[in-house]
Formats: sequence, C-alpha cells, structure tokens
Amino acid sequence: MQRAVTLFTGQWADLPLAELAPLAKQMGYDGLELACWGDHFDVQEALASEAYCRERRKLLESAGLQCFAIATHLVGQAVCDPIDERHKGILPPYVWGDGDPEGVRQRAAKEVQDTARAAARLGVKTVTGFTGSSVWASLYAFPPTSQAYWDRGFADFAQRWLPILDVFDQVDVNFALEVHPTEIAFDSASSERALAAVNGHRRFGFNFDPSHLGYQGVDYVGFLRRFGDRIFNVHMKDAWWGKGDGSVGVFGGHTSFGDSRRYWDFRSVGRGMVDFEAIIVALNDIHYHGPLSVEWEDARMDRVFGAKESAAYCRRLDFAPPAAAFDSAFER
Repeated sequence: MQRAVTLFTGQWADLPLAELAPLAKQMGYDGLELACWGDHFDVQEALASEAYCRERRKLLESAGLQCFAIATHLVGQAVCDPIDERHKGILPPYVWGDGDPEGVRQRAAKEVQDTARAAARLGVKTVTGFTGSSVWASLYAFPPTSQAYWDRGFADFAQRWLPILDVFDQVDVNFALEVHPTEIAFDSASSERALAAVNGHRRFGFNFDPSHLGYQGVDYVGFLRRFGDRIFNVHMKDAWWGKGDGSVGVFGGHTSFGDSRRYWDFRSVGRGMVDFEAIIVALNDIHYHGPLSVEWEDARMDRVFGAKESAAYCRRLDFAPPAAAFDSAFER
C-alpha cells in the first residue's frame, strides 16, 4: 500500500482551514500536516475544548482528509534561540509577552509541552517543529570557537528540551525535529550530537527534509539509513544548488529567495536536484510507513499549480516494498 500524500499547511496559513481543506483535496492530497498558526490548529483552544478538536477532525473528514501530524516550528524556534525582534512576528502574543528573552524562551517551552497535549487530544502521534539554537550564530568558528563552547549549546538544548520531551512521553506523542539551518541539528553530525545530548530520548526524532541537506553537501539518503528508527515524519521538498551567478555562496549572501544570484533555492517537488527515487528506496528499506508530506516552496511558481503537480509527482513516484524476494519464484 502506498503512503498517504499530505500537505504541510505552514505556507498556506493565510487561508482559513475551511477553505484550504477542500482545495487540498482537489489538488490531490490525502491529508494535512496542520500548522499551529493561522487558524489551522490552535493549541490553547484544543486544550480548552474537546469540541474544538472534534470540529477540526470533522472539517477534515468532510473534505476526505486525514491528519497525521501537527507542526510547532514557529514556537519551537524560540525555545533555545537568542531572542530578537524577529521572533515577535512569529510568536503568539501570549508567548512573546514583554519580550524579555528568557521569559520568551520559557513560555515557548511551555507552549510546546501544551502542543504535545493538544496533539494527543486531536489523536495524532507526531509533532513536527524546530528547536532553535543558542550556538547557531557560531556556525563559522571565528572568533576561535572551542568544542567546549559548542558543548554548552548542546547542554542548553538538553536542559530546555528534556522536560518537554518528558511531556511528549507522558502523552505518547513523538517530537520530530526538522533538521535545518538555525536549529540545534542541521546536518548528520549535529543530529547525532543532539540525540546524544538528550540521552537518546525515545520521543526525540527527526522530520526528514532533504531540501535542507542537499545544498549543504550532506548525504541525505545516508541520513535516512543512519537514523532510520528516528524518522518520525518526511517532508517532500526540493531544491537546486550551483545555479547562481557565482556572486552568492552557500550562506546566501543576505539575498532573498527567488534572487537569481543565489547559489541555492527551493523548487517545486520534482523540479530540483533532490534524488527522490533514492529516497523512496531508502524509506522502504527503513520500513517508514508514515506520510509523504509536501512542504511546498518555490518563489518562481504559482503555489496551487505547484502543489497540485507535487501531489501527483509524489503519488507517481512512491511504491510499496515487495511482499517477497523477486527471485523467490525460482525456488522449488
């Protein structure tokens, strides 16, 4: 049986869910990965009222859609980050509060704990999201940066996230970090370090997204094989790299997405350089049975056209593993 093809709603949060759900079905999707912003899924409403969760499920069911995960990328980012004015634009007012950085981080941590509880109430087993990082700004090691400095960053991550993960465990929900620049884990090596920092907590795993790994030069298929039992969700998102005019490198040159000078940019699924065929093979090898969730981003394309095309591409590409070895018919 093929995997469900779902749409991550983060880039569609300008549309009310009542409008997006039937559109997603028309575009060919089996379900939605609901963002906890816009009006798609309100964590505090879900905790305050079981009727709210019933209404969300009914809305999806009426459109013929399922929900396998909810997403807390925006609030999760603030748990470990050095807080600045940019965070105010992505956080609920009750999390931002007076903007005092440590207060913001603590309120964000509480909100992620509440997100685990809300996911359980909705009946989903996975929360995807970000963690933030106190040491991302030291990506380039100057002033000279010791391993002890980075160790403190991973220790800060563990101190803030272990209590969060314990709540996830209490409610039988997994947290799937989207391995991504600006997070505590942004490639395979830092993912291993993050996993070790939380003592291999069974609720901590990954939302695999190859688009963030390929342009860095990270073996994204190898990532799947390395962390097979920790892949809790999969984002289908494409990218191309090496396509700019030579004036902008991998760090982006402070250019915006869609700038023709960029070394890399996101592309609609199937129109970039990610080897999705190899990804599907690896997903079968590691026995991943969860959804293929399209996170649609392409600065040069109409999103409805792109999202519809992406759903069809994923459905055409995916295939079930064999029930028996192909050469078993030769046996007597």
